[in-house]
Amino acid sequence: MQIKETANEGLKRAYTVTIPAKEIDERVNSEVKKIAPQVKMPGFRPGKVPANLVRKMHGEQLHAQTVNDMIRESVDKVMAENKLRPAMQPKVELDEGYEEGKDASLTVEVEVLPDIEAPDTDGLELERLTVPVTDEQVDEAVERIASNNKSYKDAAKTKKAADGDQLIIDFVGRVDGTEFEGGKAENTPLVIGSGQFIPGFEEQLTGAKTGDTKTITVTFPEDYPAENLKGKEAEFDVTVQQVKVPSETEIDDEFAKNLGLDSLDKLKELLRGQLEQETSGLTRTQMKRQLLDTLAAGHDFAVPQGMVDAEFDQIWAQLQQEAAQSDDAEAMLKEMEDEKDDYRKIAERRVRLGLLLSEIGQKNGVEVNANEMNMLIQQAAQQYRAEDRERFVQYVQSEPMAAAQLRAPLYEDKVVDFLFDKAEITDREVTREELEAAIEAEESTDEKPKKKAPAKKAAAKKAPAKKKADSKKADDKPAAKKAPAKKAPAKKPAAKKADAKAPAKKAAAKKPAAKKAPAKKPAAKKADAKK
Repeated sequence: MQIKETANEGLKRAYTVTIPAKEIDERVNSEVKKIAPQVKMPGFRPGKVPANLVRKMHGEQLHAQTVNDMIRESVDKVMAENKLRPAMQPKVELDEGYEEGKDASLTVEVEVLPDIEAPDTDGLELERLTVPVTDEQVDEAVERIASNNKSYKDAAKTKKAADGDQLIIDFVGRVDGTEFEGGKAENTPLVIGSGQFIPGFEEQLTGAKTGDTKTITVTFPEDYPAENLKGKEAEFDVTVQQVKVPSETEIDDEFAKNLGLDSLDKLKELLRGQLEQETSGLTRTQMKRQLLDTLAAGHDFAVPQGMVDAEFDQIWAQLQQEAAQSDDAEAMLKEMEDEKDDYRKIAERRVRLGLLLSEIGQKNGVEVNANEMNMLIQQAAQQYRAEDRERFVQYVQSEPMAAAQLRAPLYEDKVVDFLFDKAEITDREVTREELEAAIEAEESTDEKPKKKAPAKKAAAKKAPAKKKADSKKADDKPAAKKAPAKKAPAKKPAAKKADAKAPAKKAAAKKPAAKKAPAKKPAAKKADAKK
């Protein structure tokens, strides 16, 4: 086997490898001898088939397998002899025109990882912004729960239903005068203005009183799940059994017990813990951003363009998906195109940070142990159907690249924690709004698009900074390849709670769940660790 270097520029390397025909033929003959004892052929006793006949029967297959094996061995030898650390899978091509009996000539092209001098971790200084959870915030959280768990009491028979009132109704639906499946129900609760039923249904019951009967006409949406009802006009005969009005929810121990807790104090304790956990997550995000900005400012080494391309493709695909779900996809796509070079710089920054963190971790003995890895695999397996989980586990255990992709986010988190432990940290109390503003602050504008990345509209205007902080900006994350994951199951529609009170057959009268932007993956909540 002959190896010759043909290119050595920056991080790119190229080689030609020649595998002599004689070596290939010898390997094929060796394989023939191995399988000959198992070959059966009419007229010969088992194991006594001549080698030349075995080669005639299986030679083509054995030759192809042998050449593949020797190519793989050749690439491994190139890497070992030249002490190369490939950044990505090498590109290997067998010269055209190769055929049995000739030398096999192949080209090997590879980008290598740069030599990085891990920085001294002593003397690192970080500021930790903390948000104390106040009694007022806990009380507000309790009140929000109470408002979401409204109770209703019977209203006077003369009371006309208004927005926010609950009706208990019976209904029968017909299309072209014929009842349809799922269009009939009894004692169904319906809150006026909730949007629980199809458009026009609730509005026509405004002003109804207990005992009223009404015939209302509605049109099913074009995207209604039931094919036989899409776009169809339907009539519903509705009987109002009772009009109910919201009653004041007493926030006391009994209220907490209805939620499955021992007392109101226990509820407040639980909510305080949740609020502290939430603000701690934001604090970590802010600290990690500081850390990454510090590392990025102090290091500017060349990075493999193949890794940058892969990272950019991932960023670009995510932005395209978000743009497609926006109200003005065309404008967002144009904005993205204008900022394409900026996003490539972001991809380069992320790759550089990922390599730097990896080097720091290796130098300081940071590792993901076997138990942690097993937990990662089992957690990832839960995304699959029960019957596919074992196959996924076996796949990850047999494929080093898949295991590395799964391991990378946790490894980076552990390196970040190591650096936090080494740093000199000063604490400063701030409000939540100040913490969110700090996370959003543009600290190195030359590395970011001048405009914000296209993003989905926030569900509520109240706290846009929190949404952005949770989802993280594209340049705040070091690159690390993730294991491919199946889509998480869609969230249940918000109206599910009301649905549960009524028999399943009521579905046809109800509006299908509104199309929502895809929910973030669970891991995205810890966005500072995502890649």
